Amino acid sequence: MLWWVYLILAAAGFQGLAMLVSREKLMRFDLAVIDFIQGLESPGFTAFAKTVTTIGSGKVVIPLVLATAAVLFVVLKHRKELILLIGGMLGSTLLNEGLKRLYERARPDIHRIIEETGYSFPSGHSMASFTFYGLLTYLLWRHMPSKRWRGVLIAFSVFMILCIGISRVYLGVHYPSDVLGGYWVSACWLAVCVKLFRRLGHVRR
Repeated sequence: MLWWVYLILAAAGFQGLAMLVSREKLMRFDLAVIDFIQGLESPGFTAFAKTVTTIGSGKVVIPLVLATAAVLFVVLKHRKELILLIGGMLGSTLLNEGLKRLYERARPDIHRIIEETGYSFPSGHSMASFTFYGLLTYLLWRHMPSKRWRGVLIAFSVFMILCIGISRVYLGVHYPSDVLGGYWVSACWLAVCVKLFRRLGHVRR
């Protein structure tokens, strides 16, 4: 039951972050980070950020989820993992939509390189990337042939998660606290999904 304590503390921490966001207590932090990241603006960085943010969008994430599901189902013969993958991603999407409607934070209007609609907190791209690459790492971990390949898997996932989050700030469509909030709530959701999946597997055995 100890994991419930960690989850409650994590949820309370997110609520604390959300309260600070709602009262604009993190605006100085947000503006300082935005100023630093957008101060690196260059044609090459802009092209990279646009590419990365596209990878984190639904039109790429959905095909990636389906491709991963196909590998799990056809190649690895792990049909139970489909529940974790699809359920985790669907739940993350619904959770993000619900939180956006709850907090209704407007997007930054400082220096937008691209245009986005909808509310800002928490970042949907950040939540989707954290959930997807987190689940991918969990599902593929035991299939890695060595510690080196496991390290590569972790490094790749962390790299993609961070790049997608930073790209949203660089492109001017999210505050840094939106990204941190997305990571935070996704980490909690991922912990719940994995715990329930492992418990389901234990009950079936």
